[in-house]
Amino acid sequence: MRTIQNWLDEYAVSHQNPTNKLVHFVCVPVIFFSVVALLYSIPFSLPVNLGIVKLNVASIALILVTLYYLRLSVTLAIGMFLFSLLCLVISENIVANSSHDTLALTATVLFVLAWIVQFWGHKVEGKKPSFIKDIQFLMIGPAWIMSFIYKKIGVAY
Repeated sequence: MRTIQNWLDEYAVSHQNPTNKLVHFVCVPVIFFSVVALLYSIPFSLPVNLGIVKLNVASIALILVTLYYLRLSVTLAIGMFLFSLLCLVISENIVANSSHDTLALTATVLFVLAWIVQFWGHKVEGKKPSFIKDIQFLMIGPAWIMSFIYKKIGVAY
């Protein structure tokens, strides 16, 4: 099994260009949020309140995502869990102030635009996105961003 550092190092190979890095620092969190929001916009919830969020398709998916990250790094899993909670809270606020349809439309637009910019970033880089080699890199991208945040604040992962 690969370690988190193996995954991050391999992901970094196709993310060396400063422009592509900047694109990813913006677009990866936007894509992560948009996927959470799209899942949240599915009008299904169980009669369970988790405090600040409801148990629904998005929160169930994020439980599984957190378990994936826990396999790789407890510290990064905590950061990703906190970011996931933020995504859920933002989604809940959008639904509470408008509708599931507004959340779905917003998430779809963000998702499409962010992917267009990311593919442009890889064109600038001159390398294919990592997920073409291994689909798991779609999960490593957010952890890669979190690892940079951790390095900046001096947290080991």
